Amino acid sequence: MYSVVRVIVLLAILFTFGIFSLGCYMYLEFNRPAELQSDKVIIIPKGSGLKEIASLLSDNGVIKSKYPFILGAKIFGLSGRLKAGEYEFSKTVKPAAVLETLTAGRTLVRHITIPEGLTSEEIVKLLKEETGLLGTINSTPPEGSLLPETYYYSFGDSRLEMINRMKRQFSLKLKELWDKRNPNIPIKTSYEAVILASIIEKETAKREERFLIASVFTNRLHHKMRLQSDPTVIYGLPDKEPKEPITRTDLRRKTAHNTYVIKGLPKTPICNPGIASIEAALHPASTGYFYFVAKGGGHHSFSKTLKEHNINVKKWRKTQEKNQ
Repeated sequence: MYSVVRVIVLLAILFTFGIFSLGCYMYLEFNRPAELQSDKVIIIPKGSGLKEIASLLSDNGVIKSKYPFILGAKIFGLSGRLKAGEYEFSKTVKPAAVLETLTAGRTLVRHITIPEGLTSEEIVKLLKEETGLLGTINSTPPEGSLLPETYYYSFGDSRLEMINRMKRQFSLKLKELWDKRNPNIPIKTSYEAVILASIIEKETAKREERFLIASVFTNRLHHKMRLQSDPTVIYGLPDKEPKEPITRTDLRRKTAHNTYVIKGLPKTPICNPGIASIEAALHPASTGYFYFVAKGGGHHSFSKTLKEHNINVKKWRKTQEKNQ
């Protein structure tokens, strides 16, 4: 009987020592940082199990050994809670932090910036070239329905959902701006405001000039004058090279967007305008300007009469001749 008790006590001591040793081992392993040369980005595919994730982390040097990681995840009841996605780990990350990051799903945040003034077709092309997005876009969204700005996303997000986000953001912002519009502008609907804003967007990249250019178009609309905007001519000629000069034949060509031929606004926007251009369309400066022409450096000369405008055109042509 005495010997049996001794054996039981001995086994209890060994078991306790084993548990203690395992605890020490786990503590040391979970707090031993990786020894990467630099920060590491890892993509955990959807459907990956604990063993696949541990192997992927181990193969890429994020953890030293996969077995303590697997054991730790099971002991803490986290083996089925590790989330797929793209993660970035520092070169000195500890396994405990890796496990906590994967459980919390703190994936790497990517971003894509959509510049103002792109057509919907150009935006779709950008999204198709973005390697972090998945899925297809089967149709081009209507012109002037997407909000240009910086969008954040995670690896594996849908391209189509990104388009839908741009549409939702645009609709919300347009409604907000339309409700605060100048009531005296010759614009009847928010869609007409987008059309005018798209022309303003294509005419200048200078924020301070957008409101002046808006005043020119607003004055022309009030006086039933044609807008005569070169970007509308270019939009109506999709086969024309972007930097190819506009000819007199182009100006006379009747398209749905050529404002040298049609009266009033085109039927659709010619790009996706940014917030600043929409604000300019809804709150144009109060001026007597009816004309503007480039003068270099992205700036324009504004005039009230055709005579003044012709003088400014001659100045611009002389400047171009000097620079050739």
